[in-house]
Amino acid sequence: MKNKLNVLKLILLLSVFSVSANSSANMSSDDSRELVKFPEMMQQHMMANMRDHVAALNEILEFMGNNQPDKAADVAENRLGMSSLDNHGASHMASMMPKGMQAAGTSMHRAASRFALKAQEGDLLPAYKALSDITAACVSCHTAYRIR
Repeated sequence: MKNKLNVLKLILLLSVFSVSANSSANMSSDDSRELVKFPEMMQQHMMANMRDHVAALNEILEFMGNNQPDKAADVAENRLGMSSLDNHGASHMASMMPKGMQAAGTSMHRAASRFALKAQEGDLLPAYKALSDITAACVSCHTAYRIR
């Protein structure tokens, strides 16, 4: 079972990094994603948030792979979930986002809180399904929008 969890972790991380790499690589004029313009300081703030989101996902996967779903739940709720919105400055960022980008962000935060609840229940497979809802929101946003 642990090998299967490690494989799931690797697949999930590769998919997240693939989306990030494609986001950076597609900055040419053929990039059809909507460009969302933020002031430079807010752009840097958003990029820092995104890097922390990826780091939090990695921590969650490590805890899940080590059969520590309660610790994964804590990271999810406090760094990605609805409880994290104030820490990320979400309210001042959201007002500058298109509605679809706002919806994707809200979806990700809600999915993280749902994951935290599933992880606390201790049944790993439903928790991993809930985790994929988080990354699905990330993928939908990074596929549709860019800030550079």
